[in-house]
Amino acid sequence: MVQQVEITLKPKSRGFHLVTNEIISQLPVLPQTGIINIFTKHTSCGLSINENCDPDVRIDMETIFNHIVPERQSYYEHTLEGPDDMPAHAKSTISGVSITIPITNGHLNMGTWQGIYFCEYRNYGGARKLVVTIMGE
Repeated sequence: MVQQVEITLKPKSRGFHLVTNEIISQLPVLPQTGIINIFTKHTSCGLSINENCDPDVRIDMETIFNHIVPERQSYYEHTLEGPDDMPAHAKSTISGVSITIPITNGHLNMGTWQGIYFCEYRNYGGARKLVVTIMGE
């Protein structure tokens, strides 16, 4: 069986956000066994799986990404949409725009300390659409 739904995340401030519960609350009943793929339909944000307990990790991730891909660099050509736009595209490429998670006993099978991060790289990204594909039995 394959199901596909499109869900919307509420607008987030720039940064790394733990959205596991927000995503789960919008999903249909999951199969007993399978996989789920979550894909963002945008080019200036990303998805990741990381630490779900200590919020300092999310702050540190934002700091690291801003250090790796700084704003206002003279070599950027794509600058019409503001100083956060081109860095957001680069960060999206680094983090990726989709994640795949196993489903076991009707639940996402992640480790104790794992959660789904939505990575907003724009100052004002707005609501974001995700395509969720569920495959299983």
